[in-house]
Amino acid sequence: MLPSKRTAGSEVEENISDCDRAKRSKIGNSESGQKREAGPVQEMEGRNNGNNNGGLPEIDEDLHSRQLAVYGRETMRRLFGSNVLVSGLNGLGAEIAKNLVLAGVKSVTLHDTEKVEMWDLSSNFFFSEEDIGKNRALACVQKLQELNNAVLVSTLTEDLKEEHLSSFQAVVFTDIGLDKAIQFNEYCRTHKPPIPFIRSEIRGLFGGVFCDFGPEFTVLDTDGEEPHTGIIASIINSNPALISCVDDERLEFEEGDLVIFSEVHGMTELNDGKPRKIKIARPYSFTLEEDTTNFGVYEKGGIVTQVKQPKVVNFRSLKECLKEPREFLLSDFSKYERPAVLHLAFKALDKFKTEVGRFPLAGNEQDVQKLIKIAETINETASEDAKVREIEPDVFRKFAFGSRAVLNPMAAMFGGIVGQEVVKACSGKFHPLFQFFYFDSLESLPVNPLEPNDLKPQNSRYDAQISVFGYKLQKKLQEAKVFMVGSGALGCEFLKNLALMGVSCSRKGKLTITDDDVIEKSNLSRQFLFRDSNIGQAKSTVASSAAELINPALNITALQNRACPETENVFNDSFWENLNVVINALDNVNARMYMDSRCLYFQKPLLESGTLGPKCNTQMVIPHLTENYGASRDPPEKQAPMCTVHSFPHNIDHCLTWARSEFEGLFEKTPNEVNSFLTNKSEYAAAMRKAGDAQARDLLERVAECLDKERCEIFQDCIVWARLKFEDYFANRVKQLTYTFPEDSTTSTGAPFWSAPKRFPRPIQFSSCDPAHLNFIMAASILRAETFGIPIPDWAKNREKLSDAVDKVIVPDFQPKKGVKIETDEKATNFSNASMDDSAMINDLLAKLEKCAEKLPSGFKMKPIQFEKDDDTNYHMDMIAGLANMRARNYSIPEVDKLKAKFIAGRIIPAIATSTAMATGLVCLELYKVIAGNHPVEDYRNTFANLALPLFSMAEPVPPKVFKHKDMKWTVWDRWSIQGNLTIAELIQWMKEKGLNAYSISCGTSLLYNSMFPRHKERLGKKVADVAKEVAKVEVPDYRRHVDVVVACEDDDGNDVDIPLVSVYFR
Repeated sequence: MLPSKRTAGSEVEENISDCDRAKRSKIGNSESGQKREAGPVQEMEGRNNGNNNGGLPEIDEDLHSRQLAVYGRETMRRLFGSNVLVSGLNGLGAEIAKNLVLAGVKSVTLHDTEKVEMWDLSSNFFFSEEDIGKNRALACVQKLQELNNAVLVSTLTEDLKEEHLSSFQAVVFTDIGLDKAIQFNEYCRTHKPPIPFIRSEIRGLFGGVFCDFGPEFTVLDTDGEEPHTGIIASIINSNPALISCVDDERLEFEEGDLVIFSEVHGMTELNDGKPRKIKIARPYSFTLEEDTTNFGVYEKGGIVTQVKQPKVVNFRSLKECLKEPREFLLSDFSKYERPAVLHLAFKALDKFKTEVGRFPLAGNEQDVQKLIKIAETINETASEDAKVREIEPDVFRKFAFGSRAVLNPMAAMFGGIVGQEVVKACSGKFHPLFQFFYFDSLESLPVNPLEPNDLKPQNSRYDAQISVFGYKLQKKLQEAKVFMVGSGALGCEFLKNLALMGVSCSRKGKLTITDDDVIEKSNLSRQFLFRDSNIGQAKSTVASSAAELINPALNITALQNRACPETENVFNDSFWENLNVVINALDNVNARMYMDSRCLYFQKPLLESGTLGPKCNTQMVIPHLTENYGASRDPPEKQAPMCTVHSFPHNIDHCLTWARSEFEGLFEKTPNEVNSFLTNKSEYAAAMRKAGDAQARDLLERVAECLDKERCEIFQDCIVWARLKFEDYFANRVKQLTYTFPEDSTTSTGAPFWSAPKRFPRPIQFSSCDPAHLNFIMAASILRAETFGIPIPDWAKNREKLSDAVDKVIVPDFQPKKGVKIETDEKATNFSNASMDDSAMINDLLAKLEKCAEKLPSGFKMKPIQFEKDDDTNYHMDMIAGLANMRARNYSIPEVDKLKAKFIAGRIIPAIATSTAMATGLVCLELYKVIAGNHPVEDYRNTFANLALPLFSMAEPVPPKVFKHKDMKWTVWDRWSIQGNLTIAELIQWMKEKGLNAYSISCGTSLLYNSMFPRHKERLGKKVADVAKEVAKVEVPDYRRHVDVVVACEDDDGNDVDIPLVSVYFR
C-alpha cells in the first residue's frame, strides 16, 4: 500500500486504498460538499436565492476574474440571486444601474415616470438628443442590457407603490421626495425579511446618501481582507499565555481579535479549533486570555490565524435619522461641521420643492433667501443635539443655485458609492455605510464669483453644468487640449465623463488617447464601453468610437502607441507644449513614473488615480503647487528570499512563485534558448564561451537535456517526461533535501535547523488514482507536446486512458547523494554553483549540442509558450496550480483551487466597477479646477477611499519641497535655462557664478564630464551639445533648440546641492 497523502484541511485514513482515498478527497473538496456557514449566511442565501429556483448560477470566471478576486465565489453567487430596483434614471441612477449590471446581479428594474429633457444629457450617458421626450427608464433599458446579457434589465414606468418593492433584495431611490421616501422606508423595514433601502441625491456640487438595511443586518465580512496569520516561534506556559512569532513580518493582530491555532507540537491543547481572544497585541507577539500553565510544553511549529466574526448592525429608520442624525460619515476634516449643514440644506430643499413646486433657480437671490428661511425654521424646531450652530449663507447660496443640476463627476462618484452599498446589501460583504454621508466640492467652483447672467441656460446639452460653473468655464472645457494615457477600466470611465462634461468638444479642443493594449473578455466586467464583439480589437479605437456616440461633438484622436521614451517622436515637444492637462488611466507604476517625468519636464498638470479592489486613490500633480507623483512612493513589496522559494516554502504564495518560475523555465525560456542555438550555432557558442560562468553552463545543460534525453517525438514521450518531472519535483528533490538536512539537523549555533518558519517536507508517492496527480500529468504532457509541435491525441484528455499510459512509465530508483550543496543563505540571488572548470564543461556541452543538432529533422524549431492566465482551455493555469499544490502537499501547506492560484500566480489586480467609477468622478471634480486655473493649492484634493469600510479621506496635496542656496530658491518643477552654445568649461563657470562647484555633468545615462577622471579634462573646451552627441549618442531633433544635462554640484563647504535640470539652448 502506498503512503497516505495529505488533503488540505483534513486527515485521511490509513486503511483505504489510494483510489478510494482519491475519490473521497474529490468529493470532500467539491463546492457542494463543503459545510455551509451557519446562521446569518444561510439566512442571507435563503432570501437572496429564493428567486433562483434553489440553484446556484454558474460563474463565468473568464468574465468576472478580477471581480472574483475582490468578492469571492459565495458573494458572487449571492449577487447572482439578487433583484434590485433603481428608481430615478437621472445621471446618478444611470451610474448606479451601470455598476450593478456590470457586477452581475440577477436583475435590475429601472423605475421612472419622467421624460428625457435636454438638461439630462449633462449626466446620463445613455441618453442622446433622439431620446428627448421618451420615458427615462425606457431610453436606458436597451443600452444597459448590452452591458451584461446575464442580467435581466426591465422597466417600470407607472407610479411606484409599496407592493412593487416586495420582490427586491435591495431598493435604491435617486429622485424621490422625503415624504415618499419615509413611506417606502417604513415598508422596507417592516417587510419580512427587511428590504435594504438606499436613498441618494445629487444637487450640483453637493451629494448625500442614506442607508437603512433593516433593524438587524448581519455583515459577514466587514473589510474583505484575508484573515491575518502568524508563524509561531514559542509559547510560554503562563497566565495569560505569551505567544511569540517569527520576526520576518509584523503581526497585524489587534486587541480583542479572535484567533485559532493549528500544527502546534507539544502544547497540543491549542489545536482544538476553539477561537481564543487576544488580550495584548505587539508587533511580534501577543498574549491570550487563556491560562496555559497546565498545558503541555511547547516544542515546535504552529500557525495562528485570525477568525473573522460576523457583525450585526442595527439601522434606524429614515424618519428617526432625519430628526436625530447622531453622526455622519466624514470625508474631509477641514469641513468638520459641514455634514450637519448639508443635512439641514437637503431637508430645506425638499420643503422648498414641496411649497414652490420647483428647484431654486440658478442666480436667483430670492430663492436663496427663501431656502435659508426654511432652513432656519427647521433648525429652530430641532432638538439641541440636531441643531446646526451656524447656517452658512454662502454654502446655501451655492447649494440653491446648482440644486437642479446632476453633474456627471458627482454622479460617477456617488454611483460608485451607492453601487457598492447595494452589493453589501445583497451579499453581506463589507461594512455598510452607517447611515448618512454628505459631500460637497465647492472648491471646484471658479475662483472669481460668478455673475447671474453667466449661469443662464444656453439651450445646450451642457445647461446643467453651466447652471453651476457658468458659460465661461464651459467654453474653456470645450476648448481644452487633453492627453489621456490608457483606455481600460479607468479610461472608459474617464472618456464617458469627459464626453458628458463637454471636454474637448469643439474644433479648438482636442482629446488624444493612447493605449497599446487589446480588449480581452475579462475586461468586459468593468470596461463598459466594450462589448463581446470587440474582443481582440484595440482598446483606444473602440473606446473613442463609443465616447463619440455619447457626445458626437467630441474631438478625439485614438492612438495605439505606448507612452515611453521610444515614442517621443510621436509625443514630441510641440505635442506636449500644446496640452492643457494630462490624465493618467494606467495600471502600472513604471508608466506612471514616466508620465510624471514628462509632465514635470513640460510643466503640465497631471491627474493621477488608481484602484485596488474596493480601494481607490487620486493624486493631483499641479505645476509649482504640489509635489510630483514620484516624490513619494510606496515601499517595495517584500520579496521572499530565493532559498525560501526554492527549498523552504512556508505558504502557498511561495509555492506559486516557484510554480510560475518553473513554468516559464520549462515552456518558454528553455525552448527559446534551444531556438537561439539552432538559429545561429556559432554565434550562440561564442556568446556562451564569452560568458563562461555557471549560469551559462546551466543554460547549456537545460538545452542539452531538451534535445537529448528529454527530447520528445511522440505523445507517449511527453507522458514519460511529465511522469519523470513529477518524480523529480515532488519525490527526488525532497528526498535529497531531507537527506542533506535530516529532521533532527541543527544549525552551527545548535538550534534546530527545521524551526519556524521552515516546514519539514515529505516526498509524494505518485498514484494515477489521485486526480491531482493525473491533472499534473495531463497538463504537463499537453504543454510539452505543444513545445515540440507534437499532435495531441483525443485520448490525452481521457483520464482512464491517460492513467493507463502513465502507469506504463518506468521510473528509475533514486538514491540521495552526499555533498550536494543546497542554498540556505537568504541573501543569495541565484543558485548556480560556480565551478573551477565551467569553461571546460561549457565546451563539452557545446560539442554535445552539435551532435544533438545533427539528429534533428531539417528546420526543427521548438514552440515556446508564453504564460496566459486568462484562457482556461490552454492548460497553463492547470500546470501552475498542479506544480504549486503538489509542492504545498510536500510541505503540508494548505492547497488552493485553480482560481485562487490564478489570482496569485497571474498577479491579477483585484478590480471592480464601483471603485473605478468613484475614482474618475473625484478626478473630474479636480479637472474643473485645472481648466479654470488660478486655484490655490488649498482648493485641490487628494483622496484615499476604501468602499469596503467605508472610508473617505480627502486632504489638500503636499506642496513641492523647496531647495535653497544663498538667495536662490527652486523646486522640482523648475528648470534652469542657459542661452548659448556653451562649452563644458563655460557651463562649469556659469555654475561657479551662482556659488556652486560643478564636479559632474551627465546626459541621460551617460557621463559627459567628471572632475575625478583626468581624461575628461580634454572635454572642457568642447561644446556641451557636441559632447552629448559624441558620448551619449544624443540626436537633438530639428524642432528642439536645447540639450538637457544633469549637473552635480556642491557648495563651498563641500555639501551636495540638488539643482534643477539644466537646459543648454545651443541653437
